[in-house]
Amino acid sequence: MLKELYARWMYRWETRLTTRDENRVVRPLEWGFEWIAPFLEENGFDAVLPENADLIDDAAAEAAMVRINELLIRHSETFFGYRKPTDFRLEERPPQLFPTNVRPETLAKDAMLRQQAQEGSLAPVQFLRFTSPERTRYPENDLVNARWYPAPAHKDPRRPKQAIVVLPQWNADAFSHNSLCAIFNRMGISALRLSKPYHDIRRPTELERSDYAVSANIGRTLSACRQAVVDIRCCVDWLEDQGYEHFGVLGTSLGSCYAFMASAHDPRLRVNAFNHASTAFGDVVWAGQSTRHIRQALEQAGLTQERLRALWAAISPCNFYERFAGPEADGAAKRVLLVYANYDLTFPREYSVQVVNAFRRYGVHFEPRVLPCGHYTTGETPFQFIDGWYLGWFIYRAFKSLREDTMPLTPRGVPVGVRIAEEELASR
Repeated sequence: MLKELYARWMYRWETRLTTRDENRVVRPLEWGFEWIAPFLEENGFDAVLPENADLIDDAAAEAAMVRINELLIRHSETFFGYRKPTDFRLEERPPQLFPTNVRPETLAKDAMLRQQAQEGSLAPVQFLRFTSPERTRYPENDLVNARWYPAPAHKDPRRPKQAIVVLPQWNADAFSHNSLCAIFNRMGISALRLSKPYHDIRRPTELERSDYAVSANIGRTLSACRQAVVDIRCCVDWLEDQGYEHFGVLGTSLGSCYAFMASAHDPRLRVNAFNHASTAFGDVVWAGQSTRHIRQALEQAGLTQERLRALWAAISPCNFYERFAGPEADGAAKRVLLVYANYDLTFPREYSVQVVNAFRRYGVHFEPRVLPCGHYTTGETPFQFIDGWYLGWFIYRAFKSLREDTMPLTPRGVPVGVRIAEEELASR
């Protein structure tokens, strides 16, 4: 009885949070071949592109896009491959919020930060900038932005330099997850907080929200994922150039999808924290409460969940589990945390459980953690602190284990540190 009451209360709370923003826009279905064509043509795959894509009917366009996804899966190493940028640079400027909602409290915070920047009372911070290998029609989106949190030099010069790339959730403002980066610095871990494609300073001026990252434009959504993945890998390139040796990635929600796809294609990313994880990209968009406006457009065009799953198969983690698991190799196995929520209406729980089962089936060594809340309520008290504990404690132990190349397990197969953490939480 109490469990049912709690669930109803949590679902009401979650629904209230996912429906408070009224600036979501229903954009019509677009096949978006022009967004994926440059990659296909450059790599000799243009035979799969339809002739006169603007003139063919929807059935032919859908069939062509499914074939493109099948090709991209077969050649994913090329799809998520890139040429290393040559224009890496650090830029200093006062931080800005770049809000994606129009709630009064958010706009007031944005105005305050702008005023402080104009007055010179807001200290400038460092950002890594470079040109993304994936080009779009938006120059501001193609200039990658990652706030740089360098950890102080360790007193032991022989200690390996360690760093993590952090990707917040879809429609995150520019301050989201910054506190995590500061915490990682105290652990001796440097951090790059990456602005995802079409987010904060990379967002085209025509948008209030980061709509172009995920939308009813099929090809543009494929392009956005490719861009995010290669941007993550480029960040690791820059970190390597700075002398870093151990690398990790932390992604939340959409960021966890991008982080997974990057790690599946880059063995350097050995520490992996997936904060809210799911299986197929199309399933989340179709079933998630916060993407209901995208589903509305897709349904109006006559698509179904199963057909949408095929249209975004190339950016769906479920098609790369085996690649992510990789061969067992002498201490090179990835350290993985998987966090999901029992009352999630955005990444429905059933899809997160599928990830858990798939990781076990493919032999991925990972730690599952379950939050007693939903997707949006993860950012509310007290759940944000529970989630932060899971993420911080895992990152600390995982990077420590890389330095020591060991992570001792208890008899039940859970790392010692996690068992201690669980006992501490249970005693509170």
